[in-house]
Amino acid sequence: MIPRLYVTGDLAASAQVEGADIHYLRNVLRLPEGAEVELFNGRDGGWRGRIASLTKKAATITVEHQVAAQTTLPDLMLMFTPLKKTRIDFLVEKATELGVSTLWPVFTDHAITDRVNERRLTEIAREAAEQSRRLSVPDVRAAAKLRDCLELLEKEGRRLFVADETGGGVPARTAFAAAPSGPVAILVGPEGGFSPGELDLVRRLDIVTAIDLGPRILRAETAAIAALACFQALRGDWT
Repeated sequence: MIPRLYVTGDLAASAQVEGADIHYLRNVLRLPEGAEVELFNGRDGGWRGRIASLTKKAATITVEHQVAAQTTLPDLMLMFTPLKKTRIDFLVEKATELGVSTLWPVFTDHAITDRVNERRLTEIAREAAEQSRRLSVPDVRAAAKLRDCLELLEKEGRRLFVADETGGGVPARTAFAAAPSGPVAILVGPEGGFSPGELDLVRRLDIVTAIDLGPRILRAETAAIAALACFQALRGDWT
């Protein structure tokens, strides 16, 4: 397979793209000058190009021709309480493969950490987008407290589906099938669940629908993947 690279520069026939991931090209893929690569930037679709020059300090790729028109993914946000390192990496990777447009770490009462490396999460999302042949990379919002996130979602007019581990929600399939069109967010809490105060807060909001993800207890990352897959199958780009 031809390697895929996310770049920030504009893509058009005969354009010269600089600033590609030199370490990845030289030391991981071990590509020589003249090797073919595929490029995307989230705006101009997918393009085929060739490495014009590759030194220890710089890489230049000549853009040749377009291979895919730019597509627009559903406005689907995943909100999640930060997890331990390997599990949050896994969550971001799989959420990117499943087509989320935005990733938003949310601090809740039972969160196990109060720090998030958004730069690292962005890098993981970029690599997952390259691998899964997406034409865009999800945005990673700065981590924020749950109450602040809810206030912003209300201003945006975004429908929020909250995975309710207490069994107080409607089946996810029913909720997603009945959802109006428009921007959507799915919120998954920590391993310890939401606090009673948080559940009371979200249940009082008009934008919120509590959903049930089945009879078994799911890890946070499993719950997120299950909810995303269900939504994509019913209302997203799997249809």
